[in-house]
Amino acid sequence: MANAKPFDISKVVVAKAYRRIRSNGGTYGIDEQSLKDFDKDCQNNLYKIWNRMSSGSYMPPAVRRVEIPKKGGGKRPLGIPTVSDRIAQMVVKMQLEPLCEVVFHENSYAYRPKRSAHMALDQARKRCWKYSWVLDLDIKSFFDSINQDLLMRAVRRHTQETWVLLYIERWLKAPVQLKNGEIEPRDCGTPQGSVISPLLANLFLHYAFDKWMDINIPSCPFERYADDAIVHCHTYKQALYVKQMLEARFAECGLTLHPEKTKIVYCKFGNKKRKIEDYPDVSFDFLGYTFKPRKIKARNEQGREWSFTPAVSAKARKEMLRKIRKWELKHRSEVTLEWISENINPIVRGWILYYGKFRVSELKRIIQCINYHLLRWTMWKYRKSRDKAFDWLKRICKTDPCLFVHWNRLRYGPIWTIRAV
Repeated sequence: MANAKPFDISKVVVAKAYRRIRSNGGTYGIDEQSLKDFDKDCQNNLYKIWNRMSSGSYMPPAVRRVEIPKKGGGKRPLGIPTVSDRIAQMVVKMQLEPLCEVVFHENSYAYRPKRSAHMALDQARKRCWKYSWVLDLDIKSFFDSINQDLLMRAVRRHTQETWVLLYIERWLKAPVQLKNGEIEPRDCGTPQGSVISPLLANLFLHYAFDKWMDINIPSCPFERYADDAIVHCHTYKQALYVKQMLEARFAECGLTLHPEKTKIVYCKFGNKKRKIEDYPDVSFDFLGYTFKPRKIKARNEQGREWSFTPAVSAKARKEMLRKIRKWELKHRSEVTLEWISENINPIVRGWILYYGKFRVSELKRIIQCINYHLLRWTMWKYRKSRDKAFDWLKRICKTDPCLFVHWNRLRYGPIWTIRAV
């Protein structure tokens, strides 16, 4: 047939990829075309993507470099593709992901269907009770350091589809447009922020870490979420050995363990015989939670007074408090209380659902801070004294406890907990 395309890519798949991208949202790329702009001529834009991908002529544009602040300080570089490029990447992801998912490790939790960060945290918590030591791994600049040749070798183990391999190679080589407009070539890594990168990163670490651990150190279980991983060991000597082995293994794969952030942590506290002061590292952060020994109110059946458990980390708590201050509620006298609830409830609900999974009481300071800012808003808007503003909010809290999500979700959520601030 004269109109036959060299690659058999369905228009239905392109349309499905578009719907997924649209539901995920996202910002514009170097062409400054938003999803809203793309929708204005959606049918024609989707046809162009399908036509170019099917003919093999699709060439990905440069990704837009955006730097966002890290929780621990510094900047994290992201590469933002155009809307059209994100749709094209989703087409390839939908083809490749089912082939990889069947072989991915059970202890890999990131960017996978029916897997979550809470599952990784829960598994880590249980294993910290069984194993005395944890090796907390931190891979330095992981996404920017991935060896592209090794990555493509891993991709070829799961598909021989020519167009999938062709476009993945092109995306890996796609340049980066810096903030000043300069184009920077790239010969290693995969841009963090693109649609295909999480899958490729998981695939790379499946062979560089997950499968290697199963073969070489099967006695040490682990949890991995993208490039965040912790390994459980019985003894300090074993943890030190695993660290040395992994340093060599990652060096073979072109990766480097961060010398300061990678550490060995003691986590077996059950009685007074072993004191926290006896060990240099007794806590680690994982997925926004801090794991450390915490005093329990009553001894359990084994007579333990301590438990090594997770709770919201100081970094995450600091970020939430910064976000609350940024709302500047006390200066928003033109808005209503209902407007405030509609705008902050989705954010607060997300905090409670994620950071309230383990030791929800650690969110008390966050909730009280929100209540404090609501009190300040009331005092400013209605020119009330502190006591009168407090009484007014207390009456609303009793008559409409569902107005703010934290009022009815947590026992210390109601406004009268403001007295503790």
